[in-house]
Amino acid sequence: MARDQIDMAPIETRDDLVRWLEQGAKPKARFRIGTEHEKFAFAIGRHEPVPYDGPRGIRALLDGMGMLLGWEPIVEHENIIGLVDVTGGGAISLEPGGQFELSGAAVETVHETCAELMAHLAQLREVARPLGIGFLGIGMSPKWTLAEMPVMPKGRYRIMTAYMPKVGRHGLDMMYRTCTVQTNLDFSSEADMVKKLRVGLALQPIATALFANSPFTEGKPNGFLSFRSQIWRDTDPDRTGMLPWVFEPGMGFERWVDYALDVPMYFVKRGDTYIDVAGQSFRTLLGGQLEVIPGERATLSDWANHLTTIFPEVRLKRYLEMRGADAGPWRRLPALPAFWVGLLYDEDSLAAAWDLVKAWSAEERQKLRDDVPRLGFGAAIRERSVLDLATECLELARKGLSRRDRLDRNDCDETRYLEPIEDFVERGITPAEELLEKFHGPWGGSVEPVFTEYAY
Repeated sequence: MARDQIDMAPIETRDDLVRWLEQGAKPKARFRIGTEHEKFAFAIGRHEPVPYDGPRGIRALLDGMGMLLGWEPIVEHENIIGLVDVTGGGAISLEPGGQFELSGAAVETVHETCAELMAHLAQLREVARPLGIGFLGIGMSPKWTLAEMPVMPKGRYRIMTAYMPKVGRHGLDMMYRTCTVQTNLDFSSEADMVKKLRVGLALQPIATALFANSPFTEGKPNGFLSFRSQIWRDTDPDRTGMLPWVFEPGMGFERWVDYALDVPMYFVKRGDTYIDVAGQSFRTLLGGQLEVIPGERATLSDWANHLTTIFPEVRLKRYLEMRGADAGPWRRLPALPAFWVGLLYDEDSLAAAWDLVKAWSAEERQKLRDDVPRLGFGAAIRERSVLDLATECLELARKGLSRRDRLDRNDCDETRYLEPIEDFVERGITPAEELLEKFHGPWGGSVEPVFTEYAY
C-alpha cells in the first residue's frame, strides 16, 4: 500500500538501513497476518469508472467512510486521499486510477482477516450504495481504456506517471488498470526471512495461477489468464522480477539493502511536497549528493517510502509481502493469506515447500514465471504441471493450517478458507478460464455481466 511513512531520524550509514530491516524480526508467538486488497469502483448501471471529484465521486466515498468509521483522514494539499485507523492499525487508500484499497490490520488468524473483510465490505456498501457506486474484484479492468481511467490527486503518482513510460511498456497499465490481493507475513530471524523469501519467490507463479483473474482488456479476451501478471513483466526491470540473487549464498538483510540502494527512486518527500528525483539511486541520497536537493540527507522515512516503490514478486520490508495474485470476488480474498500462512508459518510445511523448490535453477524459475500468465495450470517446471504443483502446495498449506489449529467460535480451523481455490484445482481450471467460459457462453461475448455477477 502506498501510504507514506513519517520518521525524520537521519540515516548516517548503510548499517542503519540493515538494522532497520533486522528490527522486523519477531518471536513466532508474535507473528501476524496482514491482508491488502484492491477493487475497482464503478458507476452502477453504467459500468463506468468513478472520478475523484463530484457528488458521486471517490472523494465523497472517502468522506462518507470517514464519517461512518471515525478514522483519521489522510490529506494531501486539501484532498482526502485515504483513512487510517490509528487504534486498530488498518487503513483505506487509493491506487492511481481510484482503485479502492483496504490495508488490513495485523491480526493473529485468518478468521480475523475474514471478519475484517466482511465488516469493511458491509461498511463500504452502506456508504457507496446511495452514491450509486459498486465494486468489482478482478485483476484488470475488463473494459476501460487507459484514457478513461480517472487520476487520483497524489503527488507520488504524478511523478510515477511521468517516469513509467521511460522504463517499460506496461507501467501505466499496472498503475491505473490492475488490482491485486496480497498478504504480509513475519519472520523470526534473518535465516527465517531468507527461507520464506526463497520459497515465496519460487512458488509465487503457483499463487498467480491459483488466483489468475484478468483475461479481458477493453472488452475482449487478451490471450492471457493473468494479464495483470504479464503487465509486471514489462513495467520496470530495475524494480521487478524474480530476484535470482536471493537464492545465492550470502543472502541476507545486507544483500537486500545493497539491491534497494541501487533501485532508482521516484521521489523524496519533504513536508507535503514530493520532490521528483526519478531515476536517481538511494545511494546518491545517502551520500547527500542529489542535484535537485544538494546536501539533503536521507531519513528513515525516505528509506521506508523507497522500499514501497520496489515491486518484485515478493517484497521485503520489516515483513514479507506476497505479491503474485490477482484480485477476485470476496470469497477468494481470505484464501490468499490462508495459502501462504499454511505454507510459511508451519515449520513442517515450510521445510516441505523448500524441498519442493530448492533444486530449481534461476532459469527454470524464470521460465515458470514467464509461462504462467498465459498458460496458468498448463505451465510446467521439470515436467511437473502447475496444476500438479498447486495440488501439492494446497495440501501442504492445508496441513500447516490444520497443525496451527486456530479455531473460530464454531470450532472450525483456518483450512476452510482454502476451499474457494481448492474448487478450481479440482476442476482443473483457473478463475480466468471460468470467466472465459462465461464470456464465450452465457454472456454472449460481452464483459458487462462481470459487473453484476462478480461485484462485491
